[in-house]
Amino acid sequence: MDVIQTQIDTHSDDYRRNYEAMQGLVAELQDALHTARHERSDKARGRLAQQNKLPVRERLELLLDRNSPFLEIAPLAAKDLYDKKVHGAGIVAGIGRVAGREVIIHANDPLIKGGTIYPMGVKKGLRVQAIAMENRLPVINLVDSGGAYLPLQSEIFPDADDGGRIFYNQAVISKMGIPQICGVMGLCTAGAAYIPAMSDDVVHVKGTGAIFLGGPPLVRAATGEEVTADELGGALVHCRESGVSDYLAEDDAHCIQIIRQIVRNLPPPSKTELGTRTAAPPLYDPKEIYGIVPELLSTPYDVREVIARMVDKSEFLEFKALYGPTLVCGWGYIHGYPVGILGNNGVLFSDSSLKAAQFIQLCDKRGVPLVFLQNINGYMIGKEYERIGITKDGHKMVNAVATATVPKFTVIIGASFGAGNYGMCGRAYGPRFLWMWPNAQIGVMGGEQAADVLITVKNDQLAREGQPPLPEETAAQIKEPIITSARKEGNAYYSTAQMWDDGILDPAKTRDVLGLSISAALSAPLRDDVHGHGIFRM
Repeated sequence: MDVIQTQIDTHSDDYRRNYEAMQGLVAELQDALHTARHERSDKARGRLAQQNKLPVRERLELLLDRNSPFLEIAPLAAKDLYDKKVHGAGIVAGIGRVAGREVIIHANDPLIKGGTIYPMGVKKGLRVQAIAMENRLPVINLVDSGGAYLPLQSEIFPDADDGGRIFYNQAVISKMGIPQICGVMGLCTAGAAYIPAMSDDVVHVKGTGAIFLGGPPLVRAATGEEVTADELGGALVHCRESGVSDYLAEDDAHCIQIIRQIVRNLPPPSKTELGTRTAAPPLYDPKEIYGIVPELLSTPYDVREVIARMVDKSEFLEFKALYGPTLVCGWGYIHGYPVGILGNNGVLFSDSSLKAAQFIQLCDKRGVPLVFLQNINGYMIGKEYERIGITKDGHKMVNAVATATVPKFTVIIGASFGAGNYGMCGRAYGPRFLWMWPNAQIGVMGGEQAADVLITVKNDQLAREGQPPLPEETAAQIKEPIITSARKEGNAYYSTAQMWDDGILDPAKTRDVLGLSISAALSAPLRDDVHGHGIFRM
């Protein structure tokens, strides 16, 4: 493979300005992550210590293999929602290594509203299960939850993608033969009681863990019976009498020790074989991405410079380099894993769409995972482009993305607008993981463009009625709230709060995150349930 020869002058004023701007965005991201991970009330901490329970991240530290990476999923979910204190949607989730085995972990944070489940917490739980099913990863649930947040129960309970779907998925996961292990470390109330009940292995902590469909207040209200949580559903009840729980743990640390032993005793995993090679770092410092990516999304740059700081040895075999130049396609390695990379260098034309479709199908036939680096305003529009078939050519690209059976991974490194989001494997097109950079924006179109479209439509309507166009002052007043709204709802933090992605990344760490993501995906066989057609060139 050829080494990408960088054209970046790291001493230029543009590089310095870009670097400082991205450095500021990364610092803002680190502050947001620190707040989400550590902002808890002293009262909640004191109550947890009084119960002799460990904070969720200390539980994870004991559970995960020492010095092993933890790929956290949606750490900023629910950011600025509710009362702005339901950090991470009240859940810590991610992929890590336990007893040498890759697993996905879902852990309630009892320091946030006592582990109460909010609507975004349900969505995060469903995302964890989707990752488990797609990638055949064993699931470890550390349950410590007071059940649903009742004032928002209508957003949690009844619909197809609400709380009940979690237990439906547990049944499907069980049928798929994916292990599910549950640590009962606090309350498992109401629906949460089904999590241990539907797991393969249940470890129950004495004195603090309790499983019941209706807690003591509900029992008292319904029957008049006075009973404590431990008498109703404690470890001795379920380990000795009901049989719901399988292992009795003395405390949190003992519970985690048992879970590690259970994982160690699982049958060995089978990994999908790829033509891997020894991993090697890029020739260029990944942190140089800070100075490459412009502060303004409208400023063009060569995505090859980003690729050069992601792939092993900065080596890249480019496909159709002279054809469809607004889309860069080619093969490389990331942490030793072979990948096919598609990166935007402008809007998608017919030629770049056809190139993408052919390249995607080649990767699919050869079993090479796909990485999409999204910075796209959409497909080219206009009379001439419709005449030569941009709609049908764009459809071929979208079709190839949708039906590709190899694992797909998407990083939104800039704009993600309109149908370009679809063609470059947005969330709706089934990437195993989708990440964003802090400068990214997402929406049907940019705010200024949306405002201009609305004004144009209004002026066309006025013209048909024989009236003059809107005065500039009136047009500006109409456009301002549209632009403001688009900026608010299109930025990376709004997206990640709604869980449209799996998290915001420091661009310099993207290579490592992709390596971990690919490794997790190889726990599942390559899909064979979607059958495409042969390679087409044009």
